[in-house]
Amino acid sequence: MTDPPSWATFAERAVYLSDADALVLADFHVGRDAASNVALPLGERADLTERLHALLGEFAPSVVVFAGDVLHVHGSLPDGAEATVRALVDAVAEAGASLRVARGNHDTMLDSFGVDVDAAVELADGTVVCHGHEEPTADAERLVVGHEHPAIRVEGQRHPCFLYGPGEYESADALVLPAFSRLAAGTLVNGLTPGSSLSPLLRDPDDFHPVVVSDDDPLVFPRLGDLRSHL
Repeated sequence: MTDPPSWATFAERAVYLSDADALVLADFHVGRDAASNVALPLGERADLTERLHALLGEFAPSVVVFAGDVLHVHGSLPDGAEATVRALVDAVAEAGASLRVARGNHDTMLDSFGVDVDAAVELADGTVVCHGHEEPTADAERLVVGHEHPAIRVEGQRHPCFLYGPGEYESADALVLPAFSRLAAGTLVNGLTPGSSLSPLLRDPDDFHPVVVSDDDPLVFPRLGDLRSHL
């Protein structure tokens, strides 16, 4: 087993970086609710904002980073998406934190909301946050990304998980976040093999460790290369 990284505090689908006083979340996919083929709305806005408020209250960060795919856009803006994004932005402002946003591959229309978006966000502790759908271009002591939506199936139960790769990207630690949206099913890491991932950071996922938050404690699993045959 590997110890959790000392620089990260794992939370429900988010991570807090104490040395940067930053809360990082990825893959809100606002608009997925409206785009879903269901008769009744799934309560996306309330779910996202209530859970964000809870994390802001728990950690009181000075900086909040949305690590891409704030939106779920395929050609047109889903109904209600702008109001939901505004509610998320307002939640951060009400908590007294500054907001930074890294652009994801679904965020082509985010600029029209008046949200400042960067390709990557560099934090005070040397962490670089980007979405993870492209090769990072900035040097970093560590990388935090989204995009893959990792999840793990254990004893028939599916759990969102982080993937932690010590020294796995050009000697930098890499951390892949689960989707903050609970409407994103996720990529099961049980079958994640070299060449099958969405993110270039996970070209060879064998040395990444799944991390599941259970009762507020992180459970760090053995590396995928050793674990896969037991899942």
